[in-house]
Amino acid sequence: MEGEGAATERQRRATASQVDQWAVQDHVFKIYGAFASIPRSAQSVILELQRDKHVEYLTRGLQQLGPSFVVLDAKCVLLPSSCVALFIDDCFVWCSSTWTASILKVWLYVRSRPWLCYWILHSIALLGESVDDELEDNAIDFLSRCQMPHLATTYAAVNSLVTLGGNKALSSINRWMHDAGEIDVRACYTAISVASILNILDDELAKGVGNYILSCQTYEGGIAGEPGSEAHGGYTFCGLAAMILINQANRLDLASLIDWVAFRQGVECGFQGRTNKLVDGCYSFWQGGVFALLQRLPAFGGEGFGTSDVEVEWVSDSTSEGDDEDRDSSDDNEALHPEQDQEGHQSSSHSPESSTAVHIQHSRHNQLEPLFHTMALQQYIVLCSQEQEGGFRDKPGKARDYYHTCYCLSGLSVCQYSRSKNENSPPLPTSVLGPYSNLLEPIHPLYNVVSRQYHDAQDFFSKY
Repeated sequence: MEGEGAATERQRRATASQVDQWAVQDHVFKIYGAFASIPRSAQSVILELQRDKHVEYLTRGLQQLGPSFVVLDAKCVLLPSSCVALFIDDCFVWCSSTWTASILKVWLYVRSRPWLCYWILHSIALLGESVDDELEDNAIDFLSRCQMPHLATTYAAVNSLVTLGGNKALSSINRWMHDAGEIDVRACYTAISVASILNILDDELAKGVGNYILSCQTYEGGIAGEPGSEAHGGYTFCGLAAMILINQANRLDLASLIDWVAFRQGVECGFQGRTNKLVDGCYSFWQGGVFALLQRLPAFGGEGFGTSDVEVEWVSDSTSEGDDEDRDSSDDNEALHPEQDQEGHQSSSHSPESSTAVHIQHSRHNQLEPLFHTMALQQYIVLCSQEQEGGFRDKPGKARDYYHTCYCLSGLSVCQYSRSKNENSPPLPTSVLGPYSNLLEPIHPLYNVVSRQYHDAQDFFSKY
């Protein structure tokens, strides 16, 4: 009785964020518990990627959004038609005036459309499908007029056209860069990424970028959007990718960065975006992609990115090579039954001995095993984020949308190819959760476009 009273008292004094966290955990654990109770012979059906449903959902969105959704805010969440929000300096401004709201809806919708094209087209490409000729022509015509004057939408438009591929799509890209605009790590990445994929990146454009990103790495190890802000998964990916593209990744504290990202994979098996925040399916790519970047470096035994080798060598604290092949896949149920505390909630404490931080060395070593639990993340994506009728969502209880569909699928691809030494090496069946038919197309992690389309674009723009 005394123990129950203490537990009740702890629950009564819990903060709002603790209550939210426990609610998400309980929802996720119920899903995992129900899955674990199913006979093994039937589990593969539950783990199946609903390809046809996803393609149907995505293709429908490329043609016309449903009537209940009109715009996206800058946080990339679909807004119902009854309201509109403007995102300024990390604050939502809700508009009550019907006239003002209508104007902002139009403005936000115009800015959102290239992103919708990218999220949908990239998701379709990851599933190994393509759009018909009429849709492709319409998309090229529209996107060719969406490359200015904003860096983020330029990035979305260019990546969409690269994903479509072919001479018509690639030749429609205007390789003039946008001047001025916002200043943060995301802007650094979108500018450098677009310039790199279009073969117009030079020293002048990259001048000062490394110093700025370096000033945004926090005491935690992750990277913030601006100096003095909180480390965030999206900005950490953008910062690291930009530093690799300008050959300055060795200037970052990569040991603390890896440590911070590794600990963002929580008890739900998915990733959170910031310390003490809720799990979110989109960080399957934003956080998982950080490891994909690092493991592609020559220092990890990868083939690199076609840029100068980063002058840092790394080895892991991990165990011997003999365990490498089947560590993630030894028991899929391992991640389904996380250790819980006295109140039925997973303890989030980590001992210093469990740190995944790596050490700088002066000699080349074999490729590292994945630095995160790839099978656990696949479980979260397939069981908790996937909608059986098509599309993916943030977490159980949330609605599906194209943003989360794109980045859940991108993260799933990262997991599946995490043990491949290069993009031409198909993953072993043990690297793919569920039936092998779940296998997606590989992505180029620096740009988050399907590898085949990236190489086609690289060949095209190398001629100019």
